[in-house]
Amino acid sequence: MTAAVEFSGVSRHFGTASAPVKAVDGVDLTIAEGSFFAMLGPSGSGKTTCLRLISGFEKPTGGVIRIFGQDVSDIPPNRRNVNTVFQDYALFPHMNVRDNVAYGLMVKGVDRRSRNDRAEEMLSLVKLDGYADRKPGQLSGGQRQRVALARALVNEPRVLLLDEPLGALDLKLREAMQDELKALQTRLGITFVFVTHDQGEALSMADSLAVFNEGKIAQIGTPADIYARPRTRFVADFVGSSNVLTPEVTRAFGGPAKWSSLRPEALRLTAADGVALAGQVTAIRYLGAGSRVSVALPGSEIALLVPAGEALPEQGATVGLAFDPAALHIMDEA
Repeated sequence: MTAAVEFSGVSRHFGTASAPVKAVDGVDLTIAEGSFFAMLGPSGSGKTTCLRLISGFEKPTGGVIRIFGQDVSDIPPNRRNVNTVFQDYALFPHMNVRDNVAYGLMVKGVDRRSRNDRAEEMLSLVKLDGYADRKPGQLSGGQRQRVALARALVNEPRVLLLDEPLGALDLKLREAMQDELKALQTRLGITFVFVTHDQGEALSMADSLAVFNEGKIAQIGTPADIYARPRTRFVADFVGSSNVLTPEVTRAFGGPAKWSSLRPEALRLTAADGVALAGQVTAIRYLGAGSRVSVALPGSEIALLVPAGEALPEQGATVGLAFDPAALHIMDEA
């Protein structure tokens, strides 16, 4: 499969020799053409800097970036055939929606009729027919996000970069836009590179994803692989809030004396009598579709999910825990 974007030993360091800031530190990465790729990580982990390196808004301190096999080290942003959608939309408030979408074509010298026709096509693509004459201030947040998408797509980029584009939307609208973005990427078949700190967003939308931590990639793979088989404690804890078990607790759970992870949904409550694992309920948190129950064990505290409709224990009750041994994942690294 053709690589849309490749990082080979890419770094971006700031600061001074005595106080260096390694925003990106020796990253190797391959993003397949036509894929929906997510960069996931907490604030300051390096994911947005990687996006800016692809776009050309930042230059690497070391390493090589290739876009469709071409070294782009000396290629300015406007010649990279990539476009970026930002969280704050970056729309021109004095222009109507049509002119906002057509702006990139105007800069390229496309005649007014052609660029307006193309802008109308893009507005139809993002389900904004009839909105061309409105100003951005007359639109909702979701509509402004669609305008920003249309403006980015009108130039027919081969790679679309999305920097936390749904972060300013409320939960219900964000979920609807997740579905729309995924459907749009599938329909267009172009490469989407999506930066987010929202684990659910990355897991539900991406074909593959990279988990960033402190300027490095902690793990890369499919959402299912990373969720079920995290390599490190950081990945296990960050992607889906797994139970991270110390070597001693792992051994008590029937595994080897190594760090491991156990997803809350893999556990179930049982009677405390005659079971190897029993503890006291310390907290119950209602989540709508179920409840998260925390149980204190010797040397650890374990969380499990109880589906809605099932009986919940009382706070302070002693309960047993059971799980399929195959669900206990032994991690490669601490």
